[in-house]
Amino acid sequence: MFKQTKEKSEWRVFETAEAFAEHVAEWLCDLVHAGDRDFAVCLSGGSTPRHFYRQLAHHRLAARFPWKHAHWFWGDERFVPHDSPDSNYRTAYDALLSHVPAANERIHAIPTEGLSPEEAAASYQTLLQRFYGTDQLDPARPIFDVTLLGVGEDGHTASLFPGSPSLRETRRWVLPIVGEARETRITLTYPALDGSRNLAFVATGTNKRQVLARIRAGDTELPAARINPVGNLFWFVDRSAVQVPSDRP
Repeated sequence: MFKQTKEKSEWRVFETAEAFAEHVAEWLCDLVHAGDRDFAVCLSGGSTPRHFYRQLAHHRLAARFPWKHAHWFWGDERFVPHDSPDSNYRTAYDALLSHVPAANERIHAIPTEGLSPEEAAASYQTLLQRFYGTDQLDPARPIFDVTLLGVGEDGHTASLFPGSPSLRETRRWVLPIVGEARETRITLTYPALDGSRNLAFVATGTNKRQVLARIRAGDTELPAARINPVGNLFWFVDRSAVQVPSDRP
């Protein structure tokens, strides 16, 4: 059901992390600049997206990015205050959103204070469904125009971990993840993440070589390998993360 196909996945490999970050920024800008309409971007946490966020905020592309049409969401969040160094919201805000004309009412952070993890997940699902206009996902109408995801060394993506019951969720869009990582987390599920017009994994560094090799070989035990968006699927990686000499961006 979730297996990524070679025909559907497009891999682009870059010689340096700098070239990688610049390309992802240009790719996103080109996608959303084509139409004069609102669009939704689902962001990832972690160190790899931070480089791309800085490119988009400070690069020449920032001047032509249609900020007034953008809505910003998150694929997952650690259950910590938004000003915590561990917060995925803070990562994106510090590197990108605080430097650009992004309207506060269009920044849709996952709530993490004043409510339980279960209440936070339910609240974010309600927010997504109101934005989408219904509680039933239609493959012909993706909820996100662009989704960015990372991949852990264990193959997890968002906060979907190997062996987790969350991997079998087909109804709910958002779940609390308790006892599976160092901290409690809130994550979008496959139904929500797969509702993406364009979904891109971003990965850099030699520590990702083993997991990327397993994903390219079709290992569907890994949560990242089960992502199957209704639209286009991309893998943007740097040379140090792969060992295939023939790959070119």
